[in-house]
Amino acid sequence: MKYAIKIHKISTVNELPDSWNITDFKALLTRFNFPNAEGNDLEELKGLLCMAIADYETNEAATILLDYKLSDYLNEGQIDQLSHEMLLDRISEEYPKIELHQELYMINQLLYKAYNGKFLNTEATLVDFEITPLLNAEPEITKEIVLKCFAKNLDNHNIIIRLFGSQLSGEERFEEANDVLWELQKTENGYRFTTSDYWMSKKEFINETLDCKIDFFEEA
Repeated sequence: MKYAIKIHKISTVNELPDSWNITDFKALLTRFNFPNAEGNDLEELKGLLCMAIADYETNEAATILLDYKLSDYLNEGQIDQLSHEMLLDRISEEYPKIELHQELYMINQLLYKAYNGKFLNTEATLVDFEITPLLNAEPEITKEIVLKCFAKNLDNHNIIIRLFGSQLSGEERFEEANDVLWELQKTENGYRFTTSDYWMSKKEFINETLDCKIDFFEEA
């Protein structure tokens, strides 16, 4: 199938919009022994939470945040181990369960802010683009289609190309595409996808426009 891509903007950010909402902040303030926070100003609540977090040891704070976000996916031992590792490594990039990378990124960046850079900084990539199906290409745009198209426009050293060569070529199913691309949103001028800078950094993109042919896995 063939598609035409036109990139409008590539942004590198330290924080994702709407990572946390008012309900999250109030629930976390309670967990950090700062209950009954007044008001509904998101930035004010975030500031209070950062101050509350900073009163704890780093691994204790990480444990509380990990338990809040990921207790359905990680057991107590895994949470305890990660709470120590997060201070030393970019866990949101290195953790083997890539389906948890986005949540780990959100936790890491809150800790990074609360502790004034004691945790390692990580970044996300946002790409605003248009995609046009050519000939008889599938009109419904999925994460797999977008990722396969954009892989044609990345430097050969990119980690997606190195790790998922068989999936990109259609030799295997590309189920990981749904986790590599954290979000795919329809916008007024096309689409926007969000991923980790680890998967795609701004410097790795080659062209602003391209036509690309992609293949899909077919059962034998």
